[in-house]
Amino acid sequence: MKKIIDLISSRLFITIVAVLLQLIWIFAMVLGLGAFSGYVMNAMSLLSLILVLWIVNKRINPSYKLAWTILILAVPVFGVIVYLLLGQSRVAKKMMLESEMVVRRIRNYFKEDTGTRKELERMDEGASIQSAYIRDYAGFPLHKNTTTKYYPVGEEMFTDMIEDLEKAEHFIFLEYFIINEGRMWKTILEILERKAKQGVDVRLVYDDMGCVNTLPARYYKKLQEKGIKCAAFNPVRPILNIVLNNRDHRKILVVDGHTGYTGGINLADEYINEKARFGHWKDTGIRLCGEGVWNLTVMFLQMWSVITRTTTHLPAYGPYIYHPEEFETDGFVQPYGDSPLDSETVGENVYLNMINQAKEYVYISTPYLIIDNEMMTALCLASKKGVDVRIITPAIPDKKMVFLLTQSYYSQLVEAGVKIYEYTPGFIHAKNFVCDDEFAVVGTINLDYRSLYLHFECAAWMYKCRAVGQVKEDMLETFEKCRQIDLEFCRSQNIFRRGMQSILRLFAPML
Repeated sequence: MKKIIDLISSRLFITIVAVLLQLIWIFAMVLGLGAFSGYVMNAMSLLSLILVLWIVNKRINPSYKLAWTILILAVPVFGVIVYLLLGQSRVAKKMMLESEMVVRRIRNYFKEDTGTRKELERMDEGASIQSAYIRDYAGFPLHKNTTTKYYPVGEEMFTDMIEDLEKAEHFIFLEYFIINEGRMWKTILEILERKAKQGVDVRLVYDDMGCVNTLPARYYKKLQEKGIKCAAFNPVRPILNIVLNNRDHRKILVVDGHTGYTGGINLADEYINEKARFGHWKDTGIRLCGEGVWNLTVMFLQMWSVITRTTTHLPAYGPYIYHPEEFETDGFVQPYGDSPLDSETVGENVYLNMINQAKEYVYISTPYLIIDNEMMTALCLASKKGVDVRIITPAIPDKKMVFLLTQSYYSQLVEAGVKIYEYTPGFIHAKNFVCDDEFAVVGTINLDYRSLYLHFECAAWMYKCRAVGQVKEDMLETFEKCRQIDLEFCRSQNIFRRGMQSILRLFAPML
């Protein structure tokens, strides 16, 4: 009984019920008008056709176009209403101009060192081409003078995060998708509160939709009372005119401008296996120390400026301000962000560049494998060329419907020679790519439509860094803990399961 009461009193349940009631009311109004006049229904049919033609001509993913087209043509009234209310990214439109203003303000402080670029070009022109794409289309420069450390599980990263937070003397920036009260957050919050009282500039951004089940409404006010500057991205409200498709899925921690973390690890106990939800929770992260942290700092301050509508003097937060000594280096690093505010799918294109240029192997881990035709073609073609392509997905899912959809992609991949592994100890939340002992990407970007097209994401691209070998070593050890999927498994699925998967594949971009 307590669980039922907790459910119906939760923010998420109240929001869903309120939105559904408003949707039903609008739908009933349109149908009621149609009962009195055939002109209304004819107008809706015409609007459906016009809307479909408009969607088809938009520069968006073809799968996204197909899903909305089928829904609108199959159920014209319902489809039109849902698309007009939920299919458009009003948050992106609202943020577009403000974000562009922030980018223009920081441009002079955020330039690439020409010597670093020329050195990479001399070493490997192909690597420089990949890096130049990130610089030119995501806006984040390449760096040396940075050391990297990879974490194969969240509990190891948590230990170092705490040590670095305790060392903070000037500022701490955090940007996270999920925060949940427990040992991990309690430990971090105690440090943040104490540091804020000592005069450290502590700022936190959290995604309100990501925290809808884990934090109370207006939690940021509670933190502000503790001296922590806090803002919620896209606050959840139970009304139809809010669009929650665009979420801040990033995970960023920056300490004093010279130490930074990113990866898949949120601030909740399951990420450090303090609490068991879906077996062993395997997640990964990366620690940077040096010039490369500047990209994470700028990324955070961009988001902070847009949400709070304030300006920040960026040079005051550079990597050398509080670390005047030279940094060590172990390769080239390029942290970058991806945003739904533009038409460039940076996250997917960085992955595609790695797959297409791979010569020996590409190892991938992802919690969700919901891919478009471009990614499917690249993975299959790489395997057919003789590249060892391996993908790790969970054996114990966090979302059963999404897991069913993930498994629907296995057959085509396995037939092309791609090796699929399911992590049997539990749920793997890591988002890793490693290629040819040279390249690696560790970040927040899943292989699904939401991450690749709708969310604010981030990752670190690395070339010839220590962490590249560490990622590979972890992947090889993880394969040993997985079961490999074969064609017999794919073909043994019953007809009802396959039918459900076919329907889910059709509407995959909306899930």
